[in-house]
Amino acid sequence: MPTADLIVTGARIRTLDPARPRATAVAVRDGCVAAVGEETDVCDWRGPGTEVVRMDGAHLVPGLVDAHSHPVWGLEMATGTDLSAVTDPAGLRAALASAERVDGWVLGYGLDHNAFEGRPIDRALVEDVLAGSPAFLRLYDGHSALADGKALAAAGITGARDFAQRSQVVCDDSGRPTGYLVEHAAMDLVAAVAPRPSHGARRARLLDLLSAMAATGLTGAHVMDGGDLDLVTSVAEETVLPVRLRFAPWCMPGADADDLGELIAAQALKGRHWRVGGAKFFMDGTVEGGTAWLEHADCHGQGTDAFWPDPEAYAAAVRTLHTAGVPTATHAIGDAAVRHVLDTVAALGPGARGRHRIEHIETAPDDLLPRFAQVGVAASMQPPHTAYTRPDGTDEWSRRLGTARAAHAWRLRDLRDAGATLALGSDWPIAHHDVRVVLATARSPRGAASRRPGLTGLEALEGCTTHAARAAGEHEVAGRIAPGFRADLTAFSVDPVEAPADELADAPVRLTVTGGHVVHRAD
Repeated sequence: MPTADLIVTGARIRTLDPARPRATAVAVRDGCVAAVGEETDVCDWRGPGTEVVRMDGAHLVPGLVDAHSHPVWGLEMATGTDLSAVTDPAGLRAALASAERVDGWVLGYGLDHNAFEGRPIDRALVEDVLAGSPAFLRLYDGHSALADGKALAAAGITGARDFAQRSQVVCDDSGRPTGYLVEHAAMDLVAAVAPRPSHGARRARLLDLLSAMAATGLTGAHVMDGGDLDLVTSVAEETVLPVRLRFAPWCMPGADADDLGELIAAQALKGRHWRVGGAKFFMDGTVEGGTAWLEHADCHGQGTDAFWPDPEAYAAAVRTLHTAGVPTATHAIGDAAVRHVLDTVAALGPGARGRHRIEHIETAPDDLLPRFAQVGVAASMQPPHTAYTRPDGTDEWSRRLGTARAAHAWRLRDLRDAGATLALGSDWPIAHHDVRVVLATARSPRGAASRRPGLTGLEALEGCTTHAARAAGEHEVAGRIAPGFRADLTAFSVDPVEAPADELADAPVRLTVTGGHVVHRAD
């Protein structure tokens, strides 16, 4: 009889496998679960080379997955000064005045829209404290940024631009660029000339980040971008990636047959603990930036346009990829965007069930909720995003949408009740990657979502295990602790289902196993 590489015993195991919901021991061989049961059921798997880990008192569950993250691309996004604690213009000016320079630039990230207190976002608010350094400051949503005059000059930006996607270099009434850059194409103009971390720095930061993610219990992440696959390949060849990465490269407006062909060909790319598996679309932007596609304009008269200027071109691209067997994930925050994606997938026919998903879904009316289960589209949502909103509706997100639509915020409970597959994530670096906070916030919603009931402890856990696996089309190999499934395991000091949400949020993670490798072990 073959022997196991790893045996974990003494734990209270919640397998999420209907055939055997509970166990106390699991044996692992060649990166997969070999046996599950009591200690007597796995003892025959023990050999001279087997590592045995006793987890007395621990609560072991299937390895947790962040269903929406940017751990590679996000390394560049999260470069410079962390501005997430800034709450007002005075605080922003103080943070920039003391910020360390990066190759002579002031770079920042995580800046909350609410910090501008309703003022127009304009470089005039900060230029006098920069001491002559060019500045590029990313707002928290990842879809907008503020650049000062020197950064605009370095990028050759002197006025408005036309883009293939819904993107804007915002200018005032005189035609002067305010420095406010909305959506990717506009931001990329400055990002292309701003300092970029070296390969060595990004390699070190990637390993540090993935190790930190594993320390919170994460064993996998659905990466909603193409990342730097050369970097990932080199790291994965040298060491074990602590977190399994599944990439969905972007498909942007203007993509032609050659671009779609490259996306299809990219699906063959893979390595140890990483692979390309899908394509990512954007149907809209963000509520705060005025680029969420809404069925009725926001309070500033914005939000009535799709990210794809021709929404039917988006539908055609999805059809092409679907026919080639490529699953898609579409960023859709506003109600009009969500509706268009559901309509697009429904038009593909019954064969599309379980192969496509929608990301974010920050506001949706009642009639859209049952369609997720009817059409077979997974909902992928990020509970920590609610931290950028406020229960009293005074935040930028709520003010723009108005009371009625803000009342439909982050409808996790309603989507589960409607029978949807509901995968949960963080969207790091938009929110912190700590999966314990994802689980806790799903159970106890914050901000604008605090008026709605949360998920049960079991439903939240399923959102990062069985439902995450279903959303990725991996439900036959992941999301449960069962023979033949991936040996991805997470052990907490508390029961993640029964423990109070606030206790779970900072509960010690005793063990994380990815593909049979122990990637985190508490002292």
